[in-house]
Amino acid sequence: MIGVLVTVLVQSSSTSTSIVVAMVSADIIRVPQAIPIVMGANIGTSVTNTIVAMGQVQDRDEFRRAFAGATLHDMFNWLSVVILLLIEVMFHYLEALSKAVVNGFNIPERDIEVSILKELTDPFTKRIIAIDKKAITKIAEKAISTADARILKHCKKINGTWDPECDYDHWFARSELSDSGAGLIMLAVSLIILCLCLFGIVKILHSLLKGSIAKIVHKYLNADFPGYAAYFTGYFAILIGAVLTFVVQSSSIFTSAMTPLVGVGVITLDRMYPLTLGSNIGTTATGLIAALASSGGKLKNALQIAICHLFFNITGILIFYPIPFMRWPLPMARKLGNTTANYRWFAIAYLVAMFFIFPAIIIGLSVISPYALLLLLPVVLMLIAVGIINVLQKKKPGWLPLKLRDWSFLPIWCRSLQPYDNIMRFRWFPYYDMCCRKCDALSNDDDAQTIVKKENCNKNSGFNGSFSNSAYKVVYR
Repeated sequence: MIGVLVTVLVQSSSTSTSIVVAMVSADIIRVPQAIPIVMGANIGTSVTNTIVAMGQVQDRDEFRRAFAGATLHDMFNWLSVVILLLIEVMFHYLEALSKAVVNGFNIPERDIEVSILKELTDPFTKRIIAIDKKAITKIAEKAISTADARILKHCKKINGTWDPECDYDHWFARSELSDSGAGLIMLAVSLIILCLCLFGIVKILHSLLKGSIAKIVHKYLNADFPGYAAYFTGYFAILIGAVLTFVVQSSSIFTSAMTPLVGVGVITLDRMYPLTLGSNIGTTATGLIAALASSGGKLKNALQIAICHLFFNITGILIFYPIPFMRWPLPMARKLGNTTANYRWFAIAYLVAMFFIFPAIIIGLSVISPYALLLLLPVVLMLIAVGIINVLQKKKPGWLPLKLRDWSFLPIWCRSLQPYDNIMRFRWFPYYDMCCRKCDALSNDDDAQTIVKKENCNKNSGFNGSFSNSAYKVVYR
């Protein structure tokens, strides 16, 4: 959970993994302790997709598809962590396998630097801000204290004037702002730019992908290989996702670029799934090459952690892709997409709960005592039981007692988000209907003015489903 929170805050699994590698190299933590943190980093990096999906919140149907595409990455990472963490705790599978690989190859120590897109972006970013990346490593190695550390590169004052020989020329080079102050300014600027880019991407996609062009792009992007080769289409998509992610050196960038395309319907959720899996592999390549740049006693530990990350993702793919029945992230993502189509505030609740509140609760309980985590065991068992019953209700209802064939015996607040939606609409958010409108069904008793109002609501909300009573039903296509 530390890995989740750190990666969410720095918005980069590469950065958080590099910190872990430095801590292992400095013997601050051991490899078995670092493996769960790397797993958490894999989860935290998918928060960017969810934020990107918010750019299509105004159109109900697009938001449904976009949010499903964004959470597809989340569901795969969470399922992989739940299963492989248990296996790792019991059998030390990743630790043993990565150690065997590192010991089995005589890899020479060398300085390797990978810079593809950085050659284009560095001249621009260094004019805005310059970060001392070695400072984090020095803090982890206890070479300097946190009080004396300055992550921001800055010029020094000599006799009350800035050093004229200082080479730094970014915004904060000759500023007396602290790292925290500069960080808050850059956070605000980054969020503004992110929001503008998100809405810009959506608008551009809307204008470009219309009519016959959208149909052609949709046809070729989602086409399968002919004949018996169709089976290998998904694996080819995994390879494409891995290569493109390696080129941009970030799984967040790649999957976030795919999310709006899923929202506008150019890429189907089934096609995005293997692309997402490939991006999980591609993001480990940068870590492997960066590990090779280590020297001395750091090389083996750095390589072992990087290889653990690689094998973790490969094992997850082997579990949740080759067998169609095991592709659980797809129906789970569709369910979340349909839920956000009905209750769009649920997207924010999901984001906060899954990436902030839940990890914070786990960390808090573990700080109190490792045994305090046992308090969550009944909750976990209940969730597993509910999941099994839900599957049986859809697939084999005859196997269940009559009372368990649906959830109608429970209070409505236990089986529906409708009561919470009423609270969100009428008590907490007076402007809720402006962006997250919920349209009522047409009735025979409606007058002409009411009919026009409801039809306009449905049209503006992007509604594309069928009404039932006073609610709507969104059918995922």
